[in-house]
Amino acid sequence: MSRPIEDYGLIGNMVSAALVARDGSIDWLCLPHFDSPACFAALLGSPDHGRWKIAPTDPNARTTRRYLPDTAVIETTFETSTGAVTLTDFMPFGDDDRKVDVVRIARGVRGEVDMSMELVMRFNYGQALPWVRRRDYGLSAIAGPDAIELHTSAPLEGRDMKTYSAFTLRKGDSLPFVLSYHPSYKSPQFVADHSESLSKTVSWWREWSSRCNIAADARWRDAVIRSLITLKLLVFAPTGGIIAAPTTSLPEWPGHHRNWDYRYCWLRDSALTLYALLNAGYREEADAWRGWLLRATAGHPRQMQIMYSITGDRWLPEQELPWLPGYADSRPVRIGNAAADQMQLDVYGELIDTLHAAREAKLAPSEDAWRVERTMLEQLASEWQNPDHGIWEMRSQAQCFTHSRLMSWVAFDRAIKGVEHFGLEGPVDNWRALRDRIHRQICECAYDPGLHSFTQIYGSRDVDAALLLIPQLGFLPPDDPRVVGTVARIEKTLMVDGLVRRYAPERTDDGVQGQEGVFLACSYWLADCYVLQSRFDDAAALFERLLGLRNDLGLLAEEYDPVSRRLVGNFPQAFSHVGLINTAYNLLQAQGPARQRAKRHAPPDAKAESKRTD
Repeated sequence: MSRPIEDYGLIGNMVSAALVARDGSIDWLCLPHFDSPACFAALLGSPDHGRWKIAPTDPNARTTRRYLPDTAVIETTFETSTGAVTLTDFMPFGDDDRKVDVVRIARGVRGEVDMSMELVMRFNYGQALPWVRRRDYGLSAIAGPDAIELHTSAPLEGRDMKTYSAFTLRKGDSLPFVLSYHPSYKSPQFVADHSESLSKTVSWWREWSSRCNIAADARWRDAVIRSLITLKLLVFAPTGGIIAAPTTSLPEWPGHHRNWDYRYCWLRDSALTLYALLNAGYREEADAWRGWLLRATAGHPRQMQIMYSITGDRWLPEQELPWLPGYADSRPVRIGNAAADQMQLDVYGELIDTLHAAREAKLAPSEDAWRVERTMLEQLASEWQNPDHGIWEMRSQAQCFTHSRLMSWVAFDRAIKGVEHFGLEGPVDNWRALRDRIHRQICECAYDPGLHSFTQIYGSRDVDAALLLIPQLGFLPPDDPRVVGTVARIEKTLMVDGLVRRYAPERTDDGVQGQEGVFLACSYWLADCYVLQSRFDDAAALFERLLGLRNDLGLLAEEYDPVSRRLVGNFPQAFSHVGLINTAYNLLQAQGPARQRAKRHAPPDAKAESKRTD
């Protein structure tokens, strides 16, 4: 039976990542990279599909856990009737992006505790049994191109294609276990000193966390730092790409088939991610993210995709893995993502908005960025009126989505600002004409006077949460009656238990069918709207509600099921944590990310923004 997603914590080294359960079992680990086949895939099946568990033999052991403050190191404490043990889990950093280590240190704290270890190694998402051999340091396992070594002094026993160990820890005892990956054609390398490696890893994370510009006594500081660390864990360090989540096929509704692979980098996340990093003071990460964007999208603009791999690869074919039963019997288990082939016009605006925000933040100038923007605008000028599949990646027929047209407006608006603010060269008169034309069309075709609201699709009567971005993007002022009416409509029709659905699937042909939870990023967008409309108490109350949805380690999934009160969807989700960071800064600063974005790009006839006085 699948354990709740809330039971998991995340460790990583910015090359790969592992999910560690409350009971001491690592149930998900892809090697050597985020998007590589999993070596432990119990998350999507059973222990027989691969896991690594270290825990007391007492099934009634009490468990508490935490991240060591301002780090990505998890410390789990097990208490039994005879004593207590802590298990410290982390992944140290290395110089070779194809060498990954997972270090686990079991230490006696009180009395004595009988412990056990179970190691089930299964490469290729639980399908491939490795060739396992004894070594003087532990054991080695090889399957085709992949090899891992277990380095430990604990007694090991092989049984039923699994490796077991039984040992007792007394107060002061310490027993390390190190699992090291390397390509099978290379010689293994080991962590020389596990204690020194732990010390270096803790120090690195604390130094990195200390660079955050949030005040030490600021409200919500710990939540912001934890979300920033989570976002950092989802960075692929060699390229600067940021994955949406380290998992695949965790369902948006358990037992159903809305199961997608999120181990890729979405252009749609780019602008809000950049604002989160810049406002927190992480300019190096923001610059690396911009660099990944420029490299990944290089080429003919007609071939621009909505997502790419961590290295910028474009070929992301979607496949199903029939041997995995799925999380909570949610089939199919998918790898790859067919949405990469969809036409989604909003990504032009997302990319150009990101590059413009980087320019305004005075990141290191990039000559390539402006050339990329101009080339993409030429393509967008001929395509912006075409139907597409929209921000929510509908797998039904293409339609005229308001958000897609809105982001087309953003693309030309930001290009015009590039000329006006930075003296860049371009056909600005043509861009102004297109910007004004798109603005008029949206106001005429996407606004329903009877509903007092913009709608999701031209001519429809339904709304979606993407409309909450209208004031944040500067398309209309937040106090414009059309914006106020749209927010009210979303509150009335898309809110469940005080949280926001991205759209109403029961009234939307999205080509998938079935239910889903509330999309957490959308609730953050609503809180941002409240800030822009000076509804600060409403914004703070919603933000506190969202903070309460995090698990005990401060992590969020993509969605939340208000019926079962559980996190659902891939986990942890970068976009949810980006939303947390941005909304916190919107509440903490008079000029937070939402106001920065809206004020900089307000249309010429926009009303003056109201100023925050608290």
